[in-house]
Amino acid sequence: MYAKPTIPTPNNEPVLSYAPGSPERALLKAELDRQLGECLDIPVMIGGREIRTGDTRPVVCPHDHGYILGHYHVAGASEIHQAVAAARSAKAAWEAMEWTARAAIFLKMAELITVKYRYILNAATMLNQSKNPFQAEIDAACELADFLRFNAKFMEQIYADQPQSAPGIWNRVEYRPLEGFVFAVSPFNFTSIAGNLSAAPAMMGNTVIWKPASSAILSGYYLMKLFEEAGLPAGVINFLPGKGSEVGDIVLKHPDLGGIHFTGSTRVFQQMWQTVGENIASYRSYPRIVGETGGKDFIFAHKSADVRALAVGLVRGTFEYQGQKCSACSRAYVPASLWERLRPELETLTAQLTMGDVTDFRNLFNAVINEAAFDKSMRYIDAAKASPDAEVIIGGTGDKSKGYFISPTVIKVTDPKYPCMAEEIFAPILSLFVYADDQFEEALALCDETSPYALTGAIFAQDRYALDVMTARLKHAAGNFYINDKPTGAVVGQQPFGGARASGTNDKAGSYLNLIRWVSPQTIKETFVPPREIGYPFAAAE
Repeated sequence: MYAKPTIPTPNNEPVLSYAPGSPERALLKAELDRQLGECLDIPVMIGGREIRTGDTRPVVCPHDHGYILGHYHVAGASEIHQAVAAARSAKAAWEAMEWTARAAIFLKMAELITVKYRYILNAATMLNQSKNPFQAEIDAACELADFLRFNAKFMEQIYADQPQSAPGIWNRVEYRPLEGFVFAVSPFNFTSIAGNLSAAPAMMGNTVIWKPASSAILSGYYLMKLFEEAGLPAGVINFLPGKGSEVGDIVLKHPDLGGIHFTGSTRVFQQMWQTVGENIASYRSYPRIVGETGGKDFIFAHKSADVRALAVGLVRGTFEYQGQKCSACSRAYVPASLWERLRPELETLTAQLTMGDVTDFRNLFNAVINEAAFDKSMRYIDAAKASPDAEVIIGGTGDKSKGYFISPTVIKVTDPKYPCMAEEIFAPILSLFVYADDQFEEALALCDETSPYALTGAIFAQDRYALDVMTARLKHAAGNFYINDKPTGAVVGQQPFGGARASGTNDKAGSYLNLIRWVSPQTIKETFVPPREIGYPFAAAE
């Protein structure tokens, strides 16, 4: 037997620059060409088998939606039941595997990402999810590798947390996986989130049914190939592209549902929770429900804010990845004394956001994910143009003839509770309210109370007293809070991510707090020399 093993200390994966002349730029361009030159036939993947149902949908580029990258097969009722059976069948052997062996699989995955799969995952994310090279790099390569490495260390930390023991007794805790399978439902916007939603429960000994977003199938397929190459046993993670309502209708009602790991819309998450509630008496155990949902993330500025830093924070925080980050800034509160200086800065910086195809690395800004997202966004813009309570001061145009392109848009409102200040849009749209300097406290209350969400938020000020007041007043308005920085870009191991209120269960991806949700602790007390009498000293005769 070997001594107590220790997981290597993780470090955040360095972000490559993709600058002109760099080797990574040439490698990524070659991989983009390779993927553009083939048309994949993407199967359902269950229990290590590839299943082609014949019911297919196209995989397209949002920035060039006529370009077909492949077709994916849609899982029907038969495949959904097969996935449940495969997850249940694989469970016993997987949870019995030594935890260090499980860790080794996912640590190998991290190494494969940084060596072999970096350009594969980045290119797939760029093409099918319309990300520029930097946004793909920090997501599909760096953050996913970070999740895998740090989660392995968090797993060791959890297992090492043991209770005290009295003389003659040995107390210990076994961190068992959940009883049943985990249903992972991933969004389109982050390849790393898709990987983590399925891998985190699996690392802790659970088996998983993974429903990927229909608009991010290409990177999901390559993630499954990565899982296989790293040595993940068949049936541990099962890839089930399909209609969410059809998959959920079967999976959420199964008695062996052990947990849900979800990132997506608040409405869908609430519907899933309601379904669980309706079926609560039929489950073997109460399912663990972990979700990160919507956001109406804010930047709040004090009159002492650095105007240039504020402008950069607004533009980067709002418009990177076309505003399609859960953490993206979508509303701002600016004091009147700063507005006349801030507006030209916003106009100048926004004008620098060149828009177009992801294969042209000069483009910082690309397309929204699909036609439904485009149409929804344009409805908000058109409503603002027609409203006496709003004014489109930057952008406000869209064109979906070739790709789903919406120009970076800023809407200035006079009504702080105008719909685009309160409702999640998930688009390159910043709604901005200018408040009177002497209404600072009232504006803080508006920021806290206007939206039902509480995911991310940022404050800008040079005045330390003001920062303290803002931090205290907005304590519950954001699960991830930033001071003099944009509200996006949480790093695994540095800023555990998640929000509360309508933004989710705040179980903090990128920390042990998320992993501990995927175990069910059992306390074990072993007495070395058991008592042999029933009496106690207090009952003895005088």
